Amino acid sequence: MELTQEHRQEIEKIATGIKCSKDFRCCKSGLEKLCKARDIGLEQYVECLGEEPHNCEFSLSFGSGYFCTCPVRIYIVKNLEL
Repeated sequence: MELTQEHRQEIEKIATGIKCSKDFRCCKSGLEKLCKARDIGLEQYVECLGEEPHNCEFSLSFGSGYFCTCPVRIYIVKNLEL
């Protein structure tokens, strides 16, 4: 997917304050290697639909599901619908 300059700048700004053990492969791959997630209407979380969310440093177990707390992934879901 081709990102606009505005989206690219915002993602870089958000990523600046984050440590990512996967070295931001989602961004570096041009958003081709994204984990599965969807917006569920919460401001600071998206639902994690990944196969092994318990192995992700940004997953938060809640009930029988998981939320993603990665600010970069949340921005991508909410603004690019990916």
